[in-house]
Amino acid sequence: MPSLRALHAAGHDIALVVTQPDRAGNRRKVTPPPVKVAAVELGLDVYQPERIRDPEAVEKVRSLAPDLLVVVAYGQIIPRSVLAIPRRGAINVHASLLPRHRGAAPIARAILAGDRETGVTIMRMDEQLDHGPVLATRATPIDEREDAVALTSRLAGMGAELLVETLERLDDIEEVEQEHEKATVAPRLSREEGELDWDLGAREIDRRVRAFQPWPGVTLPTKRGRVKVLSGHIEDDRYVPDVVQLPGKKPAPAKQVLGDA
Repeated sequence: MPSLRALHAAGHDIALVVTQPDRAGNRRKVTPPPVKVAAVELGLDVYQPERIRDPEAVEKVRSLAPDLLVVVAYGQIIPRSVLAIPRRGAINVHASLLPRHRGAAPIARAILAGDRETGVTIMRMDEQLDHGPVLATRATPIDEREDAVALTSRLAGMGAELLVETLERLDDIEEVEQEHEKATVAPRLSREEGELDWDLGAREIDRRVRAFQPWPGVTLPTKRGRVKVLSGHIEDDRYVPDVVQLPGKKPAPAKQVLGDA
């Protein structure tokens, strides 16, 4: 969404915004993706195919004869049939310093790995996962208390700025091949990864609590049963929850919910 607004503000001609279909969320209420909301506010045309590789979706993109395709956190593999359409190719904004953390969850995986820094990469897309040559990168440190929500917000802004800068000098950039032998993969998160036990140790629990916000979240066993932990800190060699949430309840201070135990 920040990238879309940044491109629009920079005066780039956006022929079409392609995003995911509206989905049923909490309480089965169907809601549009944030990109669609932003696009409608900006007066841009929106297209929401179930799968971008479907023939009608491919033809829709081809009919526009776009100069360039910009992909940001789309959530589907873009097939060769689409990548080959734009005259100037396709570029992607990825939330890591490639080739580290290729895949669906680079921000969470960077926190889980204890990385001291991460960043954003603008790359030219090919058919392999986050594999294409690099056009630009920008690094940033990861604060030891920063969670995935805060880091995602920061990287979204950085990525939008770097995207606009990259497009302004796209024809003059010398592409750099990734060091593929150093690549790591950042697979999708699973609900099971958030079901923790205290014997994992304070540092690992802390990383998971920060990495798994807002999903899948983290639960830990307590005298009140399994409790969702939203934030906490390391004190000496133990992990201390700060904010927790009981099932069906609002978030509350851990001392209020759990006492001193």
